[in-house]
Amino acid sequence: MNPDAIANVAMGLALAPLLFGVINRVKAVFAGRRGQPLLQPYFDVVKLLGKGAVYSRTTTWVFRAGPVVGLASALAALCVVPFGGERALIGFEGDLLLFAGLFGLMRFFTVCAALDTGSAFEGMGASREVQFSALAEPALLLGLAAAARRTGCMSLSGLFEEASGMDPAAALPVFSLAAMAVFIVFLCENARIPVDDPNTHLELTMIHEVMVLDHSGPDFAFITYGAAVKMWVLGALFAGLAVPFRTGIHWLDAALAVAFMFAVAAATGVVESTMARLRLLRVPHLLAGACALSAVAYVLLLR
Repeated sequence: MNPDAIANVAMGLALAPLLFGVINRVKAVFAGRRGQPLLQPYFDVVKLLGKGAVYSRTTTWVFRAGPVVGLASALAALCVVPFGGERALIGFEGDLLLFAGLFGLMRFFTVCAALDTGSAFEGMGASREVQFSALAEPALLLGLAAAARRTGCMSLSGLFEEASGMDPAAALPVFSLAAMAVFIVFLCENARIPVDDPNTHLELTMIHEVMVLDHSGPDFAFITYGAAVKMWVLGALFAGLAVPFRTGIHWLDAALAVAFMFAVAAATGVVESTMARLRLLRVPHLLAGACALSAVAYVLLLR
């Protein structure tokens, strides 16, 4: 195995929760507050791991499997996505389809776990999650398809490796449009404003948070850490599409990639501090716009 790829996976495992800390601190600065410590997400996960889990008598094994499968899917996606100019730990022709499928698997079990509680409230959140994913997934797949067609590679590692050696004038139009679409998917998949508000307590507007209300203790720790890894993975994909060019120096590429990841987290905090959440009826319009951006990127290659 490539030791640099192993180091990149370890870096993602260690730094993923810090993205939440950066977002919270940026939001605190905009609100004129001191805010919580940067390492607070780590403290929260450790505290949850030390607590006991409570299960309703109406739930089955599906409820307990949701957090475990969700975390396992996020970790598998972390091993598939390349980072810092290095190839991914696991790479093969067509792995970009596996990459997208892992998020679908993660969502499927999260939704099933929510429905397994028998709560109409969680069912409402699950319905909204599935509705929005029906538009987010095509935007992601079509954006990856456009990048794959431009480079001629069906592997994420090969795709980014080929893009780094291409003429910028030839690569930037397609990759820029795909990157914009993926950033919208990034906000949607991570339940961030303007799609969802992770800090909301309004029952009629909750989406992702309502699906995990009944989870507690280690199960909720798995969900929280899995969400952090998911944000890191999608951020790494966005970084690869937005800045596909590399210096060729491993430590410099890795440092620039990490800096870009925290810049994306800071930008997410700025977005959440400067705009309101969209009405639920407007969210599909935003995701349809992401699909359109990916479609235009693909159409550019058909000229």
